[in-house]
Amino acid sequence: MRKRLLVTLAFVIALIGSSQSSVYRNTQDQQIALSKIAPWVLERAANGQTAEFLVIMADQADLSGAERLRTKREKGRFVYRTLYNKAQQTQGPVLAWLKSQGIEHRSYYIINMVWARGTLDTALALAARSDVARIDGNPLVKNELPQPEPLTDQPSEPLAVEPNINFVRAPEVWNMGFTGQGVVVAGADTGIRWDHDALKGKYRGFDGVNASHDFNWHDSIHSGGGSCGANTNAPCDDHGHGTHTIGTAIGDDGGTNQVGMAPGAKWIGCRNMNQGFGTPATYIECMEFFLAPYPIGGTPAQGDPDKAPDVSVNSWGCPPSEGCVPDSLKAAVEAQRAAGIMMVVAAGNSGGAGCSSVVDPPAIYDASYTIGSFSHSTGNIAGSSSKGPVTIDGSNRMKPDITAPGVGVRSSTRTSTTSYGNLSGTSMATPHVAGAVALLWSAQPALKNHVGFTENLLNIAAVDVASSNCDNPVGVPNNTYGHGRLDIKAAVDLAIPCTSVPTVSRSSESYPAAAATDSVLVTAATGCNWTASSDSPGFIIINSGSSGSGFGTISFSISENTTPSPRTGTLTIAGQTFTVFQGAAFLDVPQGHPFYTEIGKLSARGVTLGCNGMNYCPDDVVTRDQMAAFIIRALGDFNPPAPPFQRFVDVPPSNPFYAFIEQMAVRQITLGCGGPIYCPSDPVLRDQMTAFIIRGLGEFNPPVPPFQRFLDVPPSQPFYRFIDRMAVLQITL
Repeated sequence: MRKRLLVTLAFVIALIGSSQSSVYRNTQDQQIALSKIAPWVLERAANGQTAEFLVIMADQADLSGAERLRTKREKGRFVYRTLYNKAQQTQGPVLAWLKSQGIEHRSYYIINMVWARGTLDTALALAARSDVARIDGNPLVKNELPQPEPLTDQPSEPLAVEPNINFVRAPEVWNMGFTGQGVVVAGADTGIRWDHDALKGKYRGFDGVNASHDFNWHDSIHSGGGSCGANTNAPCDDHGHGTHTIGTAIGDDGGTNQVGMAPGAKWIGCRNMNQGFGTPATYIECMEFFLAPYPIGGTPAQGDPDKAPDVSVNSWGCPPSEGCVPDSLKAAVEAQRAAGIMMVVAAGNSGGAGCSSVVDPPAIYDASYTIGSFSHSTGNIAGSSSKGPVTIDGSNRMKPDITAPGVGVRSSTRTSTTSYGNLSGTSMATPHVAGAVALLWSAQPALKNHVGFTENLLNIAAVDVASSNCDNPVGVPNNTYGHGRLDIKAAVDLAIPCTSVPTVSRSSESYPAAAATDSVLVTAATGCNWTASSDSPGFIIINSGSSGSGFGTISFSISENTTPSPRTGTLTIAGQTFTVFQGAAFLDVPQGHPFYTEIGKLSARGVTLGCNGMNYCPDDVVTRDQMAAFIIRALGDFNPPAPPFQRFVDVPPSNPFYAFIEQMAVRQITLGCGGPIYCPSDPVLRDQMTAFIIRGLGEFNPPVPPFQRFLDVPPSQPFYRFIDRMAVLQITL
């Protein structure tokens, strides 16, 4: 593989060097374009071959506003609208070029990207564009799905309730009156035999007489498709894996086959694998459909986020060893979570490889709730269950999050409407947890679609199992069992007092480089339990309040940052993320400097990177181009898009602040210093700076002051109102 890649790279470099295309202005442009293309694409598209690849746009949507919304409807509509509009606003030129070249393509919005099938020339031309961030491969991935197995310790006749379902105490929750009613579970898999006796009555598209598959089924397989064919108009499964997994989540035939966790829930589905083979694009397409389902034969433009499912079963993976890059699905998974859809994901079946065998997206992501597998006969971890920590992305993240039964699990199969069979793997463990979520949300609807706190309750309730396999010291949670074995009855008991989702007094804070202590308040209903943990234990230490009930305080300390780079860490508090931003250490801004804290916080948020090495140069004059970067970064835009044209004659594209200055004009914070010039090297005076800051805050016409505040700023001063507004807002006194 390595040798082939080196040969391919040499070929590509030679090709670019001999190209007469105007796409490349210089050698640097050539190298930039080449660096954007994944090695898998370079290899597969060499020598005139065609390959499938994903064109990832540079401008991706900001979904942070979803955190402030409380209901799933609000979250879903915001996420769908934000993502869809961003794709519509930015993909036009790329789509037009692909169409003009006759290149097969398909637009996506859950990640702002375009699927295309083309040659290396096509990939290079796209990579040369400033509005394209990178070109990822779209490899055909074979999932090693479980095969039917005979189990000698299983009874010859079906039991009313399967032993794996009993083990996690689901029937005890049913006896309380909670069966998953009001919750929709989605299955993304090889398909589903929808008319199976254990599934038909649970299908959201079936009213007891007629079936409507609009908004309830989507097929992301557009060619091939085995016995089902492609672009199916009704749920179909030509492998059997998907029928089995959804059965464990919700299946019940009303008789002796109570195979599922949440028989009162409904289901919808999407086929993302062709007989066990998927691609990043098929996986993403199903996530996009779940975010905002649309009719059979329809398009995402018809998407209705109000019809989105609540939780999804994802018993599949996208191995980097086959060409999937670690971040290939990350934005799509995070979009689901932002919309209030809980993605429950299989850890994988590579446990035989030992520690750090959780390697496949989406199992590796923080936004995924990742499931390991144990035997309900012994309670012991399955040998095949993948283990953490996650190292493939450099995160060292603990995985799995929790474990569930996954050995000899009996559920529905595709053979007939009455067929059942046994399978083993984390694929089988995963739907236990998705069904458990449905039970928990039916028991306490106030928690529905609040993914973080739901995970927190499941983790607290899990049966602790210590393990030394991949952890030192031994403890819980760990990289074998996660937080332990699933116990849904205990989780429901914890959930019922939580008549509202706990709130945290702040979501983030910035600190200078010095060591510090601080606290965060949690407000929760009486009797509602929660926990807090540090996701950065070498940086942030919880001193008190790691668990609580009702109102509580978390006290924590952060260590000194002695490096020239800012750093970020997080606390997870009641399932919510509290982010700590800490600034870099500047040698020329010691503690005691009058602006030590303010400079430290600017560094913490990435607004300033200093002037060189470990210095800040606090006494240097700030120029207009530098101020542009400060203002735009302070507004949260750290990588503004390349301008479509040169606006100011004295700010060429080679200016290091070119894109930031363009954004100052786009946002009407400044239109330059007169005519088509910006005066980038001019110093910024205090009065000019007030206008930059106040306009950056969205105020373009501040009110007339009721009196003259400063003796040296008379009403005739052109920035009189901006300066007064700075004082009113206490930015300066």
